[in-house]
Amino acid sequence: MLAGRRRDNQEGRRRNARTIWRVSRILTAVAWPYANGPRHLGHVSGFGVPSDVFSRYMRMAGHDVLMVSGTDEHGTPILVQAEREGVSPRELADRYNRVIVEDLHSLGLSYDLFTRTTTRNHYAVVQEIFRTLHRNGYLVARTTMGAVSPSTGRTLPDRYIEGTCPICGYEAARGDQCDNCGNQLDPTDLGAPRSRINGETPRFVETEHFFLDLPALADALGSWLQTRSDWRPNVLRFSLNLLEDLRPRAMTRDIDWGVPVPLPGWQEDPNKRLYVWFDAVIGYLSASVEWARRSGDPDAWRAWWCDPDARSYYFMGKDNITFHSQIWPAELLGYDGRGAHGGTPGPYGQLQLPTEVVSSEFLTMEGRKFSSSRGVAIHVRDVLDRYDADALRYFIAVAGPESQDTDFTWAEFVRRTNDELVAGWGNLVNRTVSLVAKNVGSVPEPGTFIDADAALLDATKTAFATVGDLIERHRQKAAVQEAMRVVGEANTYLSHQAPWKLRADDPERMRTVLHVAVQAVDDCKTLLAPFLPHSAEEVHQLLGRRGAAAPGPRVEEVADLDGGPAYPVITGDYAATPAWASEPVVPGTPLAPPTPVFRKLDPSVVDEELARLEQRAAE
Repeated sequence: MLAGRRRDNQEGRRRNARTIWRVSRILTAVAWPYANGPRHLGHVSGFGVPSDVFSRYMRMAGHDVLMVSGTDEHGTPILVQAEREGVSPRELADRYNRVIVEDLHSLGLSYDLFTRTTTRNHYAVVQEIFRTLHRNGYLVARTTMGAVSPSTGRTLPDRYIEGTCPICGYEAARGDQCDNCGNQLDPTDLGAPRSRINGETPRFVETEHFFLDLPALADALGSWLQTRSDWRPNVLRFSLNLLEDLRPRAMTRDIDWGVPVPLPGWQEDPNKRLYVWFDAVIGYLSASVEWARRSGDPDAWRAWWCDPDARSYYFMGKDNITFHSQIWPAELLGYDGRGAHGGTPGPYGQLQLPTEVVSSEFLTMEGRKFSSSRGVAIHVRDVLDRYDADALRYFIAVAGPESQDTDFTWAEFVRRTNDELVAGWGNLVNRTVSLVAKNVGSVPEPGTFIDADAALLDATKTAFATVGDLIERHRQKAAVQEAMRVVGEANTYLSHQAPWKLRADDPERMRTVLHVAVQAVDDCKTLLAPFLPHSAEEVHQLLGRRGAAAPGPRVEEVADLDGGPAYPVITGDYAATPAWASEPVVPGTPLAPPTPVFRKLDPSVVDEELARLEQRAAE
């Protein structure tokens, strides 16, 4: 079973782990992509690649990682899109669930389980959390004013209403919060409210909903946030500011697509469902429960959720900070009975709060905000159809929106691919393996090392601590730059030592230089494996290594555990993940002439892609 293989593998790698932490369980909770269309680069730059780099490194460092997510499939946007396409909400969710699974798998994201929110397991977990919150007194029914579309009669969710913020005057504030000043709002607070769907003025009617009593959880939330001193400053500041205007927040909706409200008198009503953001964040827990059930040990998830020593990291874009530093922690605190109303945990036991909310800023494209509806988007599958997955992963790692908004341009993508991946890392691999294959045929036995040899080997070995520390602190841009700096040192070493000039006059020195170069390439391969897993596997094979350098995910078609329809999941067996350490190369290992690891891109790519973008925007 998966859980058994995981434990065996962890015991083997713990002996080799080199990390500033003691070995612990790491939950990587990755934002749930919404299943109303294919995902674009802006999405995966925030939640996808950063979470995978972190998880891959943590596995290599010997930690026991559980990486979970899935497609978010409830709420009004699904209904609107399904109606537009003339299909049922379930049909739409099924289609885009499969598209997103294929895309994230192709990108190499190493989920232990990527599932969906329309499983019966998810419904059961969400409803249990709701029942316990209600029993503990943190969900209270009250009458409020709900927004309705005059033309369709359909309820408009808060996020589908825009207007002028009454606090700062921002004219594109949403009905749940103002993105300009960060304050929580209600749709009725907005000046000149309008529907984002068709621009009409909504009609407000009385309706009854359950509200999460955030004021009763404010002290507990504040006490917890005050302990989060090592978060990214922008995330912590935003989260603390949210405490200044906490008010009860509706957790149900007048809608017929979603998780039923599990209380008598409510669950029979076909037009009352739980708020999509109430159930989506619970997906981290329900996915962990599903993973455990599929592993053969139904309680295995508890090691990541109930143990105070376990760590949990939530990866997302900055527009979702509210739900992960306020709503989700409030749900957990209320479930545990740690608010002003007291209470006791439900059957899942006391659940631990996030260790860190790791939020990225926004990625723009050619100076414009990503917008699929306006044709301003580059979908993940379009990029992967034409370019290497690791080229995209590298761009996101080295130039992504880690701590500030950044811009994706095709010119910069081509430049970094050609000048850094091809001319830097790819060139080091190609000429090192070519020289060994041509002049020796196998990894040579070294002679006596001189200062230059020792300096390079010391640089590659020292980099493991430096790069690892940066990844642990979510400074991935600095981490990949440090790894590429070491690649540059290895290229400089090879050029200065010029082993191709030594074959006739000093073959022993030539073999020593080539041995050192092969060791440096192998070390750099490991340093870059969390960022570039596909090419790490290629380099691993070129160097004659056995096993895997960066085990990848797979897609499986599975049956719903509780009798629902079958669906695809991303999962994987990462037991072969190597240690985060330098592994001595073995003299005598045969090396054959290599093929290039990366493809050089023609400059014409820029004009071609810009033309595609303009054509899409015009359609």
